Amino acid sequence: MGGPLIQIGLTGPSPERRSVLNRRVRLLVAATITYNVIEAVVAITAGTMASSTALIGFGLDSVIEVSSAAAVAWQFAGRDPEAREKVALRIIAVSFFALAAYVSMESVRALIGGAEAEHSSIGLVLAALSLAIMPGLSYAQRRAGRELGSRSAVADSKQTLLCTYLSAVLLVGLAVNSLFGWSWADPIAALVIAAVAVKEGREAWRGDACCAVPITGAVTPQPMAAGGADDACGCRPGCTCCSAEQS
Repeated sequence: MGGPLIQIGLTGPSPERRSVLNRRVRLLVAATITYNVIEAVVAITAGTMASSTALIGFGLDSVIEVSSAAAVAWQFAGRDPEAREKVALRIIAVSFFALAAYVSMESVRALIGGAEAEHSSIGLVLAALSLAIMPGLSYAQRRAGRELGSRSAVADSKQTLLCTYLSAVLLVGLAVNSLFGWSWADPIAALVIAAVAVKEGREAWRGDACCAVPITGAVTPQPMAAGGADDACGCRPGCTCCSAEQS
């Protein structure tokens, strides 16, 4: 075959744009932390009053979300955020694993014990509100993180998106329990969320935040790594978010 294999690389944003993105990530993280602190207090209180394992678990998930967002806030508070990225990623990964472990244990306990939670209007409203707010926060942070090339910001956006899934699970579980008395629906769905959390935790631990590469800048030819593991976006094989995000 004639000629070496070539990979198209992307340069990062300008210093001015990077400063704007750093500030945007910090603001988004601050908003995430503030909302989740309020969410945790309301969910745990309402869950205790209604004897709802799902609500209490959702509140504890909010605590884990705060730890993930705080890790990114700590990273971007330094003069050199990139130097802190590996530690931030490890904190985010551990938070995913902790969430998966808790949700799994509580789901199995609910299925075996057959615990019945009372109706909670506060829980229903909180779940619906989170379902409306979290996708926007996740999208904004993911987009800023990708443009900035920050794997930790992208990983934290996945944590926020996972909170969206848990909001949907909680809403359905509380609604179904209130309407039909099907107490098994919520723990079954929560086990699926736990599996997703394990997957995302593994990726964050390895630093494999999908497509966490700058999406703007000039195109420059670079030698492809041995084996051709990455595509033109710098994404691993099977990663489809490059084309989806850049379109």
